[in-house]
Amino acid sequence: MPESKKTGMMNSFFENINIMNSRIHPEDSFDVIAREMRIGGCSAIFYYIDGFVKDGTMQRLMQYFIGLKDFDDTMTAEKFSLINLPYIEVDVIDNFEAAEFMVMSGGAVMFLETFGDKAIAIDLRSYPVRSMDEPENDRVMRGSRDGFVETLIFNTALIRRRIRDTSLTVKYINAGGAGKTDLALCYMKDRADEKYVAEITEKLKNINCDSLVMGHQSLAECLIKTKWYNPFPKIRSTERPDCAAAQLLEGSLILLCDNSPEAMILPTSIFDFLQETDDYYFPPLTGSYMRILRHFVFWLTMLITPLWYLALKYPSYLPEWLTFVIPPESGEIPIIVQLFMVEFVIDGLKLASLNTPSMLNNSLSIVGGLILGDFAVKAGWLIPEVILYMAFVAIANFSQPSYELGYAFKFMRMLLLLLTAIFGIWGFIAGIVTIIVLVASNNTVNGKRRYLYPLIPFNGKAMLRLVIRRKKIN
Repeated sequence: MPESKKTGMMNSFFENINIMNSRIHPEDSFDVIAREMRIGGCSAIFYYIDGFVKDGTMQRLMQYFIGLKDFDDTMTAEKFSLINLPYIEVDVIDNFEAAEFMVMSGGAVMFLETFGDKAIAIDLRSYPVRSMDEPENDRVMRGSRDGFVETLIFNTALIRRRIRDTSLTVKYINAGGAGKTDLALCYMKDRADEKYVAEITEKLKNINCDSLVMGHQSLAECLIKTKWYNPFPKIRSTERPDCAAAQLLEGSLILLCDNSPEAMILPTSIFDFLQETDDYYFPPLTGSYMRILRHFVFWLTMLITPLWYLALKYPSYLPEWLTFVIPPESGEIPIIVQLFMVEFVIDGLKLASLNTPSMLNNSLSIVGGLILGDFAVKAGWLIPEVILYMAFVAIANFSQPSYELGYAFKFMRMLLLLLTAIFGIWGFIAGIVTIIVLVASNNTVNGKRRYLYPLIPFNGKAMLRLVIRRKKIN
């Protein structure tokens, strides 16, 4: 907030208290505490939020303050913080905006009669936090089992534990209007592009939104101008501190958002989504095999059902050894309708599983298997080949952890199917061209990179590194 818009404190202790009470309303909220006491013969008051401050530390500080001797008028806030405040994180403030922000963030603000137009902010924050377990959506077969949590300072500590280098820089930025969300931009000074760091910092400072309560997704939408018709994800994220540390050492930027367990990796290309932490916990040969297989399987999820449907429309073009893909019966419903129907049913089952209690998951699996299995075939709704290909697509989508990229491929697959059904082979070709245009034109927080980097612009070494797992991260 510009200095001209800040409201400075008064010289009167009681005027400051009245203004502070009118700003944070401790009488209206039971958890906003205004604790009055006597320190050194002078009146004092502490403002804090119950549940955020460290109760034990606050109690010890108050016990210490009660034992202090009388003060004279020369006991300023600066002098008190240096001589009589045995705590690590303290700051002298002179405006109500800073005092209000500290209280609402979980710290404590202290007013004393002799402080005049100053107050002391004490960072006693202790946020509720869950355990740092391995992320459910980003598991590895080998390696560390910790993961990011919703508390910003814990996440930066997890990264610093892995990179003990003074060039690791963590910039603090506050953004998000009423939410006033804490952000941390992490980068290696000697490896990251300084111009790119300055550009991202400026974007973060100029974010114009009321709140970032939805975490990294709200932040991503503020950083990038999105186009509703382009479903490809703009920014890659991870919940693993080892992955974030590895990206920092490669020159990337990591953006952490308070209240979100996900770290955003900048810049991002589409090929970055097909890398996984597991690749680096296995020998180079095994890691390279897993990465190549992941690329092949995942790209096949977009093409397998459109290619199969194209073969059904033009069976005469198939070589004799591929004629087995033509089903003997097409069922009572057109195959294109069957394919779209199964696409929707699979998503319906996913939504149902998210809202199903864990004790009933087995029941849901049984019902889902019956719907998409024997009953659907016997009723004439589906043919076995449709179930086979769609089962492959559904399982193969889990070969990479990004749900956004999985749904982007799903929409492209459905577009290919629709165009192929209407226009035949020319529709299939038009669909492929449309997908290439959407990928190539996708906006991202790119710096010097485009979304198709290192393919466009071409960088042979970087492209090879994405495919072949090297012995170490450079």
